[in-house]
Amino acid sequence: MQGASRLLESGLLVSLPDMNPPIKDRMTRTELRAGAALASIFALRMLGLFLVLPVFSVFAKTLPGGDNILWTGLAFGVFGLTQGFMQIPFGMASDRFGRKPVIVFGLLLYAAGSLMAMWAPDIWWMTAARALQGLGAISAAVTALAADLVREQHRTKVMAMIGSTIGLVFAASLVIAPALYSAIGMDGIFLVIACMAVLAIPLLLKVVPDPEAPPVKLPPPPFAKVIGDSQLMRLNFGVFTVHLVQMAMFLMIPLALVEQVGMPVTAHWKIYLPVVLASFVIMVPAIIWSERRARNKTLLLAAILAMAASQLMFLVSGDTLWTIAGGLFVFFTAFNLLEASLPSLVSRIAPPTAKGAALGAFNTSQALGAALGSSVGGAIALNFGARGVFVFCTVLALGWWLWARTMRPLPVIEVREYEIGEDVDIDGLRAQLMSLPGAREATIEAERRIASVKVNLELWDEARVRRLLGLPAAAH
Repeated sequence: MQGASRLLESGLLVSLPDMNPPIKDRMTRTELRAGAALASIFALRMLGLFLVLPVFSVFAKTLPGGDNILWTGLAFGVFGLTQGFMQIPFGMASDRFGRKPVIVFGLLLYAAGSLMAMWAPDIWWMTAARALQGLGAISAAVTALAADLVREQHRTKVMAMIGSTIGLVFAASLVIAPALYSAIGMDGIFLVIACMAVLAIPLLLKVVPDPEAPPVKLPPPPFAKVIGDSQLMRLNFGVFTVHLVQMAMFLMIPLALVEQVGMPVTAHWKIYLPVVLASFVIMVPAIIWSERRARNKTLLLAAILAMAASQLMFLVSGDTLWTIAGGLFVFFTAFNLLEASLPSLVSRIAPPTAKGAALGAFNTSQALGAALGSSVGGAIALNFGARGVFVFCTVLALGWWLWARTMRPLPVIEVREYEIGEDVDIDGLRAQLMSLPGAREATIEAERRIASVKVNLELWDEARVRRLLGLPAAAH
């Protein structure tokens, strides 16, 4: 009790463990609700994207001009190009105007593009519609909102929820899309997609909570500093690699299943769906372990090596059903781990006032990797065959692994609570706290005169914050 009294007298309420510390490794109800709702929004939007994937090339031939494979490819791929172009502007806008307004605007653009695609009378209008769909680039704003609502020790879990949703939706779309296309046609699919985008808006506004503290109007760092950060560059290159490998690989795997195994395309989901579900059995415990043991970098490096190993499996013996299934299991385990850990790491490393911009650059890298994967994989396959594609993917993954090994450890983050001196004016105090080196988040309880600050201990100046709060110097 005497120690607690001395701590209260010094003004520092929480920086040392007490007799009954709060449980910090459980997600709160607000965090769980935010994670589930944001994952559902991603699911609605990604289902709209993936439903088109298995049937678009067949449908395009029914449109005037759709017999031109170049225009068909452009109509399908322009979505990814405009996505990549708009991720950074949308992310920066979410830093300035708030996450939810930007997400709503993006969903409305996506719905408008889907309705335009439903109406499109030829392949050229379809290309314009797909470009409009892609302009609604909300990924950066959604992941930034998740980072705002969830404490750092739980962000990877929430990103895992979102990443798992993407994997499940991808597998489910391979089952649903052909049946849906037969039942309601491509016009009906685009209408369903538009409705799902609109339904995501009330889910966002009514279910996803608002951040407890409004954003502090501090100037963000120059974008050149964000894009040039060496730690973030490793992660941006990483997500570029993950999606380039995914797209290049999926040029070859369906062909191998048809030509080497003799499995028709309509039955491929029987491989994809069980493999994706089985990969979650490995992913969930691995994420929990990495968070509890603070081994985020170890998990990242292991997942990269697993991705490289999957490509080696395809290269060495990817011509039987079981070797292909085994390679896919290893790939999707790595893919889901990386989809969960990479955006979480970006949100931790990025400057607090530029999380949206940093995640915008991250998602742009993702979109570019997906856009280039098919073309790069196709060019390599044309000249060197499927084995050339898997060699390229292996070398690219190993190159990223070597670069990622040189990443610095994540900064040590701690939440500290302080009393606020009687003579200190509370108005504007939060902005002053956020301007201190090492401050990442700050909240003020005016009635109790308590300041809670999330700090990077490597940069934190304890004496400076105590002077600001009108507290005596800490005893040594």
